[in-house]
Amino acid sequence: MIRAGIRAILDNDAGIEVIAEAGDGIEAVDLVRRHRPAVVLMDIRMPRRDGLAAAAEIRRVAPATGVLMLTTFGEDEYIVRAIAAGAAGFLLKSSDPRELTAAIRAVAAGAAYLSPRVAHRVITELAGARLGAGAEARSKVDSLTGREREVLALIGEGLSNAEIGRRLFLVEGTVKAYVSSLLSRLGARNRVQAAIVAYEAGLV
Repeated sequence: MIRAGIRAILDNDAGIEVIAEAGDGIEAVDLVRRHRPAVVLMDIRMPRRDGLAAAAEIRRVAPATGVLMLTTFGEDEYIVRAIAAGAAGFLLKSSDPRELTAAIRAVAAGAAYLSPRVAHRVITELAGARLGAGAEARSKVDSLTGREREVLALIGEGLSNAEIGRRLFLVEGTVKAYVSSLLSRLGARNRVQAAIVAYEAGLV
């Protein structure tokens, strides 16, 4: 019933096409291999393989596919684990339907998306993070060029590649190259983890 409701919402958006549905985590990974969607909307709790394990596998087999986690559980544990699994966004099922479509568009555009309530939890978690996190993040950022730091700061603000390009007067392909280089140099698996580095380093 939940999948049917979500599909009804998405089918009403002319800019979004639902190309497959999965009943469990293993099926989800198989369908991603077959269809290579721009975005996967993944539940946390599913049969056979949960959403967190499936998200990590999807990031491995299809790194260009953005994973947006959808769940009824807003506990910090799930948020942190979802980000660690490589999720590009985290959305609660109690969110407004308009937020669902906005989140899908953001992840499809290469940006990260956190529901406002989830973002508050993440910021609170970061504020209480281990003492060395800020120094470690600043050390990573110090090795970047000035332009790379500018791009990282805008990733931290949640901007997509196209938005970063407009802000810095760069073509989108150049921004993609900067983002790819940044993720590698920071040891970050995705934009969310890069944004956390930007936050901890004081760029945001």
